[in-house]
Formats: sequence, C-alpha cells, structure tokens
Amino acid sequence: MENYSVVIIILAVMIGLSAIADKVRLPYPILLISAGIAVGFIPTLPNIELNPEVVFLIFLPPLLYDAAFKISFRQFRTNINTISTLAISLVFITATGIAVTAHYLIPGMTWPLSFVLGAILSATDAVAAMSITKGLGLSHKTNTILEGESLVNDASALVVYRFAVAAVTGTAFVFWKASLEFVILMVGGFLVGFFMAKLLGKVLQYVHRNYLVTIGFMLLMPFVTYLLAEEMHVSGVIAVVMLGLGISRFSRKLLPDGLRQQSKSFWDVIIFLLNGLIFILIGLQFPYVAKSLEREQIILYIGYGFIITLVALVIRVARVFGQQLNLERAFKKGKGRITEHALLDFKNSLIISWSGMRGIVSLAIAIGLPATLKDGSPFPQRAAIIFISIVVVLFTLIGQGLTLPWLVRKLNTEEKKTV
Repeated sequence: MENYSVVIIILAVMIGLSAIADKVRLPYPILLISAGIAVGFIPTLPNIELNPEVVFLIFLPPLLYDAAFKISFRQFRTNINTISTLAISLVFITATGIAVTAHYLIPGMTWPLSFVLGAILSATDAVAAMSITKGLGLSHKTNTILEGESLVNDASALVVYRFAVAAVTGTAFVFWKASLEFVILMVGGFLVGFFMAKLLGKVLQYVHRNYLVTIGFMLLMPFVTYLLAEEMHVSGVIAVVMLGLGISRFSRKLLPDGLRQQSKSFWDVIIFLLNGLIFILIGLQFPYVAKSLEREQIILYIGYGFIITLVALVIRVARVFGQQLNLERAFKKGKGRITEHALLDFKNSLIISWSGMRGIVSLAIAIGLPATLKDGSPFPQRAAIIFISIVVVLFTLIGQGLTLPWLVRKLNTEEKKTV
C-alpha cells in the first residue's frame, strides 16, 4: 500500500512537471529525470526497486507498438539500409568500443564484465529518442530512421548482453552459436509479429463496428504478442514492432476515421503516462544505487561514465557519417539498390548522430544483472556497472537532450540562409 501511494504521488508530480516543461519549453524527460533524482534523495522515501521483467512487460510493448503503428512504412522500407546498419552493426561496434574503454579505464573490469557494460549501453532507446525529438519539426526521413533504429536495436543489444553475462558466469563464448541465436531471435520475432498482426486483423474485421471492443483488442495484443514471443525464446521487441507495422497498414484500409481518431486519443494518454512514469523512475534509481557506493567511488564512476558517453558518441558520429558516404557510393554505382530518397545529407547525419540517447532499455538490462553467480558468489562489479550505466543514461538524456533542440534550430536557420 505504501508503494502504491508513492506511485500515485509520482504520477501526480509527473503530470504537473510535464505541464511546467511545456511552459518553459524544456524537454519534459529532462525535467522528470531531475525531479526523480531530487525525490530519490528524500530520506523517508521507501526504495522503489524495479523488476526488469515487469519494466519490459509493462512499458516496452505499448511504447514500441505505438511507435511502430505511427511510423511511415514506406519511409521505413526506403531507409531500411541505414536503419539496419545502425540497429545491428553499430550496436556491435559500440558494445566493443565501450568494452575496450572500460577494460583499460576501470580497475578490476575484466573483458567479460567490460562487454556486459558495453552491451547494456550499446543500443539507443526508442522512448528517449522519440520523447526528446517530438515537436522539433524533424523531417519524416530523420524521424523514421531514429524510430526504426530504436525499434530494432534492442534485439542486437540483448544478444551481446546474454553472451557477455554467460562469459562472466563461466560459459564459453562460441561465435557461431551467438550468430545463430541472433538470427533465430530476429526471424522468430518477425514471424510471431507477422502472425499476430494477421490474427488481429481478422478479429478486427468482425468487431470494428464496436469501438470499445476494437480499442480493447488493440490495447491487449501488444502484451500478448510480447509474452508469446518471449515464451518461444525469440525477440518480443521485434514481434511487437512487426505487429505495429502490420496493424498500421491494415487500419488505414479498414477502420473508419472516427475509430482511428478515438483510438489515437486513447493511446496518446496511455503513452504520455507511461513515458512520464519511466523517466521519473530512471531518476529515482540514481540515489538508490549511489547509496551502495563509497563517496570516492561515486566521483570516479561519474568520470568513467562521462568518458564512456563521449566514446559512444564519437563511435556513433563516425558510423553515421560513414553510412552517408557508403550510401552515396552505392547510389553512384547504380544497380537500383539505393534510391535518391535513401541518401543522407549533412543535416540529417548530424541530427541522427546527436540523437543517440540511452534510456529505459539500458536501465532495465542493468538492473536485471544477476546478483550472484552459479556458485553463489556475488556478481563482480555489479554495483559499479549499474551505477555507470545510470550515469551514462543521464549524461545522454540531459546532455544531448538539452542541446538537441538548439542544434536542430541552428541547422534549420543555416538551411534557410542557404536557400
């Protein structure tokens, strides 16, 4: 009951702060995280421990489904080369870059532990990216690439994470097994999502005249799809994304405008509450983890987190601008694989590079680290890994989140001068 009261108070604070953020023109995730940190230091506040499985189940399915439902399928298909590059190869490159940095920077950080940290921080977050960039007037191409990348890259990060944790607990890493598991996760998630989209489409054909029943099915299906995929040991993330993409195309053909508008209004409220709640919870975790560390360690780990944030940003900038050059070369060669609409310019590349925030997924994976190894001994460096992960999440959300609106306005101003 005590935690229930805390959650109600947090929701009330979140709604009020969101209104304030709108008035002062500050990205509301920044204000909510800051408030969460401040509230977390209140001595009488009970610790709110996040169960990672609950976080994934409650927050990810509706947020991913809503994002996939709204994304332009045509733009997604046009930019699939860039999206897959950022969502797959960039994740593995970032995990490796962070692992190398952590291994040589942080005392006692073995290679397996370094790759655990790298995996946790390798993927950008759909919730963070869309919340920060909303209302900035980004082009459809930029929005689609950012959303598409964030929707797919979680599966890549989770594969790296699973094998890194297995290595820490004594299981040998086998490259072909890791590759096979990645393919199974992706293809299996795709098939589950495709099947569930078809099933939901058939159901909606019979009930679409009943608005409440239709919206009820559309609300329930992301959770069912995610659970089914995870029970089958494939990617629940990819399954929900496929469900959203499939139902998005289907709804435009079948559902009347009134129902789609009513559904949109309902989902907007749900997404607003979930977004706000998760950002405050991210802030609340910082003081909770900080209390388990010495003051000298905290200062050092904040410094490590800052360096890792810079490393991840540099890798992302290099990969995005490298992708821009690769697309231009492929387009000049012809062969019809890369169209002119898939090309990136300097403005798009810079915004995409600067929009690589971390968030809910990184936090949930970090908190989900096992407390002990198979032999019962404590998981090494667990508190350090969680703390550094939270620090990097905060640095990306606050640092890049605060400067991104300024960057977009600056680029738009320069573009108008050029024109």
